[in-house]
Amino acid sequence: MSQADRLESYLSAQQSITPLQAWSELGIYRLASCVHILKKKGRKINVELVKVSNQFGESCRVAQYSLGE
Repeated sequence: MSQADRLESYLSAQQSITPLQAWSELGIYRLASCVHILKKKGRKINVELVKVSNQFGESCRVAQYSLGE
């Protein structure tokens, strides 16, 4: 199973995913690349920027992806 396939299965079962979740749960380091592959296959992917805190307690924004309808 490819990383893009794992991502598609995960998004079908879960609500959304962030890069840190993709790395820790799916072993996907370049989440945006897998999202691009899914978009090329015709899947609608929604993206939203969400605020998170990094390891130093600083506020950051990261992309959160979910399947579109």
